[in-house]
Amino acid sequence: MPLTLRQRQIHLDFHTSPYILDVGVDFDARAFAQQMKHAHVNSVTVFAKCHHGQLYYDTSHPARHPGLKKGLDLTGEQVAALHAEGIRAPIYISVLLDEYAANTHPEWIARNEDGSNVGAKPLQAGWRVMDMTSPYQDCLAEQTAEVLARYKPVDGIFFDICMDILSLSKYAIAAMLKKGYNPENMDDRKRFAHEVTLAYMKRFYKLVKASAPKATVYFNSRPLTALPDDIQYLTHVEIEALPTGGWGYMYFPKNVRYARTFDKPYMGMTARFHKSWADFGGLKPFAALKYEVCQMLAHGAQCSIGDQLHPRGRLDEAAYDLIGSVYAYAEACEPWTQDAQPVTQIGLFMADVDPTAYREEPGGTNDGATRMLTQLKHQFDVVTAQSDLSAYELLILPDSVTVDETLAQKLRDFLAQGGSLLLSGRSGLGVDQQPVLPEMGVQVEGDSPYKTTYLRFGTAVGANVPKTDHVMYERGLRMLASEGAEVLAKVVEPYFDRNYQHFSSHAQTPPVKNASEYAAAVRCGNVITIAYPIFKAYGTHANLPYRLLVQNCIDLLMPHKLVDVTAPSTMEVTVMHKRGRKPATVVHLLQFVAERRTDVLDLVEDIVPVYNVPMSVRAGDAPSQVYLAPSGEMVDFEYADGCVNLIVPSVEGHQMVVIES
Repeated sequence: MPLTLRQRQIHLDFHTSPYILDVGVDFDARAFAQQMKHAHVNSVTVFAKCHHGQLYYDTSHPARHPGLKKGLDLTGEQVAALHAEGIRAPIYISVLLDEYAANTHPEWIARNEDGSNVGAKPLQAGWRVMDMTSPYQDCLAEQTAEVLARYKPVDGIFFDICMDILSLSKYAIAAMLKKGYNPENMDDRKRFAHEVTLAYMKRFYKLVKASAPKATVYFNSRPLTALPDDIQYLTHVEIEALPTGGWGYMYFPKNVRYARTFDKPYMGMTARFHKSWADFGGLKPFAALKYEVCQMLAHGAQCSIGDQLHPRGRLDEAAYDLIGSVYAYAEACEPWTQDAQPVTQIGLFMADVDPTAYREEPGGTNDGATRMLTQLKHQFDVVTAQSDLSAYELLILPDSVTVDETLAQKLRDFLAQGGSLLLSGRSGLGVDQQPVLPEMGVQVEGDSPYKTTYLRFGTAVGANVPKTDHVMYERGLRMLASEGAEVLAKVVEPYFDRNYQHFSSHAQTPPVKNASEYAAAVRCGNVITIAYPIFKAYGTHANLPYRLLVQNCIDLLMPHKLVDVTAPSTMEVTVMHKRGRKPATVVHLLQFVAERRTDVLDLVEDIVPVYNVPMSVRAGDAPSQVYLAPSGEMVDFEYADGCVNLIVPSVEGHQMVVIES
């Protein structure tokens, strides 16, 4: 996989109102580039066109920012100065947001079904969305061609705001009718919107590559579920994930595990802001930014930190002191992180999601599954039915994975090769709610009539579980074990469901004495089926017994865990393989705790060390040495029964343990 990205990047926004008229007056190109270099930055995405539709280079186009003094090529001076310091400089172009075009050509704005503008309402401060079936697309192509010609060959182009837009403008309706689509049909509108996006992505990708064959090209604001279609027009994958900006701390680790399966370079993008983009004066704590960057390193991703340049053109000194302190550490880690590849045992299927949504709402199945497996310190990728499944030991189909006959055959082949399956909820069921795979060893009698029931753990999955009936807050299925299958846990039903006709006390009705005939979890050979959407339940309720049930089921199906670390559940563990003259396994330990300090913000302010952490890593042969990185401190170890056993002296936020062959 050829590397086209650098590890320590800045994504520099510059969405500047035309009512601000002192644009770039304090800009000093040499000081700008030197400040980036001093902050250990080696790539900066600079701006040519912003969401206001303003242009920042020396052009005759009337959209050139009115506050930019005559003759100042702000884009070009940034590019030249950065190149002089050996810093890469891809260029930013806004796509669907262009306030200049919206004001001068309101007929180019995408339209809702009622004829209103897509985007900001008339009295709302915000962006209106352009329609790429209108002449706006050709206008954007002309601007892009000008940028490509002026700075040829560009290092790359970052196209931003590239969603599928459901528009009913006169242009969109005409184009739909021409293709035989019915504008009144929502499915046709969604299909058409996706085709429009793919068509302009293809057009602009070819435009960039014809001018600069080695340039990177990325179309941002796309749902990562669209990667199977989009990847042909992307040189790499960028995962925009500002934890305090609406993405949350689970968005990046959930999505990087999917993005990295496409065999293209990939990177994470956070920002230096306390909240989200353009949070001027908002500076996040050092611990938070270090956590976010180290999380990228631990997953083999390149790193990008977002910033927004002040209209006058001077970088914020405190922001780059912060960025520099984190990127100095990232640079010290590069010998062990650059080109490292993830080592995984589990393929976690992505549960069914809205393919048009840019960001999935937090707290659902995919969040719950990622949280659970991360807290259990398992090594896993996120996969779909199109993925290569052959390298995994265990596949998990959480809650709502649709299994058609094609996927069913892939799963049968996987089982025949010695793999194991863990399914939950409706995963693996057909339209008749019966198992598509007989190997599951279960029969289903429909939904439980009770919203809330109870889990009674059996001996095989009862380790470390308190001996009581544990509440299950989500409705499950009434499932029976087939002949020869083993019931691992049973369902205990309540006296009745709580409703206005009959209720008991303050919350759910308590359980009856005896377990029902229905199974909560069934094992049939190397397949375990759980009758509940247990991953959604964990993502929503965080009830520990749900995690214990999954943990104990995984132990039955995959007894030889790749890495075992005795540490708090908050510690994240990833395993990477570093090729080279001395091949090495690199284990990343991350101990940063995000605390909910407002009703919407999880914040990381402090790094609390953890000492004397026992760790065991499966290895084919005894290693030549084990040491900590980047410090180089040697660590005593024992090799026994195919495992490297050691004590990590301390984890102060992030620690790499290098096991050299």
